Amino acid sequence: MKLDFLAGVGAFTIFNGRVLKRLPHLGKRRQELVIQIKRIGVDSLPLIALTSSFTGLVTALQLVYQGRGYIPDHLFSVLISKSTMIELAPVLTALVMTGKVGAAIAAEIGSMRVSEQLDALSSMSVEPEEFLYLPRIAAGVVAFPLLTIFANVVGIGSAWFFNWLRNGIHYHTFFNNIRSYFQTFDLLSGIVKAIVFGFVITSLACFFGDRTRGGAEGVGRSTMLTVVYSAVWVLVMDFIVAFVILGSV
Repeated sequence: MKLDFLAGVGAFTIFNGRVLKRLPHLGKRRQELVIQIKRIGVDSLPLIALTSSFTGLVTALQLVYQGRGYIPDHLFSVLISKSTMIELAPVLTALVMTGKVGAAIAAEIGSMRVSEQLDALSSMSVEPEEFLYLPRIAAGVVAFPLLTIFANVVGIGSAWFFNWLRNGIHYHTFFNNIRSYFQTFDLLSGIVKAIVFGFVITSLACFFGDRTRGGAEGVGRSTMLTVVYSAVWVLVMDFIVAFVILGSV
């Protein structure tokens, strides 16, 4: 079991090395990069808006329930904004995108593998690492931070809306307190997490898609492995990145 795990880690590392070696050629694939950014980023905006709005609502509800009598009402917005920017927006966005983007990329590439389309590309001297994998991974690294910023805006906005309905807190009071206690470090730490998550999810999807064998059953298995491993590694990397960034604060 341990040897299988180490072999998998080694294969994944070698795979990423082959892909990143093609990074200087990314400019030649800028059209595909733009297409993938649209698929990963723009096409995911409605889903992220829905999930982040309810995340903001439930965060505000839980904070009102747990903090009433212990935390002044005017500080609710500060706690909501910091928890959203540092943790909730990047992590929940990544977990949602694991099912939407990671599964889609793995299924797409896995289908190309079992139908021998990747072998056909190689026979025409077109390297899948440059033509397929690099634009998708680069698009994930670019799109995930932008989606996280969007999730911050929607989540914090919906939290204010709940506080306005429940407690009558004016938007000026709510957002002025956020501005008073705002630290650029909070926003940047969430963006750094999003960049890492974007790389992890898209690279795992490309990796498992490339290793697909066994027809339709193999495509399903690769998709399942992508979702499971991506979700696990999002949580693992969340702690690692948080410890590196916040551990010395």
